[in-house]
Amino acid sequence: MATNKIKKGDTVRVITGKDKGREGKVTAVKDGKVVIEGINQVTKHTKPSQANPQGGIVQQAAPIDVSNVMYVSKGKASRVGFEIKDGKKVRVAKATGEVID
Repeated sequence: MATNKIKKGDTVRVITGKDKGREGKVTAVKDGKVVIEGINQVTKHTKPSQANPQGGIVQQAAPIDVSNVMYVSKGKASRVGFEIKDGKKVRVAKATGEVID
């Protein structure tokens, strides 16, 4: 499988869907999907449990496919590429040329 271009902690912009144009921080990445704080909120009905004795209706962020988000570099949505710098493979924002990590 190819290296993932979006990682936990990145700021991304949603480029399609009901939350198009919104930005947020990635909280989880798994199986080609990302969870972004405050975006793609869904209502979930939870049963009472030890941790939540009341149960009830909870709002939580649902995963979005990684193809529907773009990395944000200096306020601009940007594609991400890879380059070798000083013998290390690093992520680079295509729009600004900035080294991400």
